[in-house]
Amino acid sequence: MSTLAHTMMTAARPADSGLTGPGDLDRYHYAEAPMADRVGAPSWEGTEPELGRVGRRATGSRGRGLHGQLVQQLGQMIVSGDLGADRPLVPEEIGQRFEVSRTVVRESLRVLEAKGLVSARPNVGTRVRPVSDWNLLDPDIIEWRAFGPQRDDQRRELSELRWTIEPLAARLAAGHGREEVQQRLSDMVEIMSHSMAQGDALTYSRADNEFHGLLIQIAGNRMLEHLSGIVSAALQVSGGPVTGCDRPNEASLAHHARIVDALGTGDGAAAESAMRQLLTVHPEVERVVPAPREH
Repeated sequence: MSTLAHTMMTAARPADSGLTGPGDLDRYHYAEAPMADRVGAPSWEGTEPELGRVGRRATGSRGRGLHGQLVQQLGQMIVSGDLGADRPLVPEEIGQRFEVSRTVVRESLRVLEAKGLVSARPNVGTRVRPVSDWNLLDPDIIEWRAFGPQRDDQRRELSELRWTIEPLAARLAAGHGREEVQQRLSDMVEIMSHSMAQGDALTYSRADNEFHGLLIQIAGNRMLEHLSGIVSAALQVSGGPVTGCDRPNEASLAHHARIVDALGTGDGAAAESAMRQLLTVHPEVERVVPAPREH
């Protein structure tokens, strides 16, 4: 970070302002207050010293530096409900509170508008939009919801959606898989096995993410491929088991290997069955989706 950016991020705020300052841009804490208590003008207060696990990945839609941090800060506040629907967002106030330029504020609000979180109209200004208008398939919103007050609903919905998407993708991939891609999937299983033996959870997670992304890409369905970001976001959300991919274990690894074997023989039914087994490794998930039936 440049000296100027560091100075902007750490500048002290007036002692009597009671407002979140620029040094808190990357330390927002999800408030747990009931929605009914969130009334009045937008509040920038109530930050904690530590930001949770949310938002640690740098995404292209969010950007980097002050711009990316402001998008994340405001996005989290909207998703958590601290900035409720139809609340006005005054760019001048945002710039003043976080000591960032008009350009940073303007670009940040454009990103949030593209995600459906805010709307900007002449003579009305920028306002927070209702949940029904949000792009709930946006990876950032998935992530913010996963660590906000709606965390349980978000993880359940992700599990249900993956249960729909991935078994179908596995079945279709069995008929469209190319040899080099299938070899890549096999390589990912090998990497996962090695990293699990080494206790390297990060490498395991990266290989797992690539495995599922590749599987959807070779399914031969452009619409399914468009949804691959959902799976990627789900795999990056930690903090509790959502599927069998969340914790490296022998059962999960075996199901991945079964999928690769089924793709190699062109057995779509077996690939689909293995994927369903993979998505129900944990008992917690079995309460969300039914366990596959034996035929």
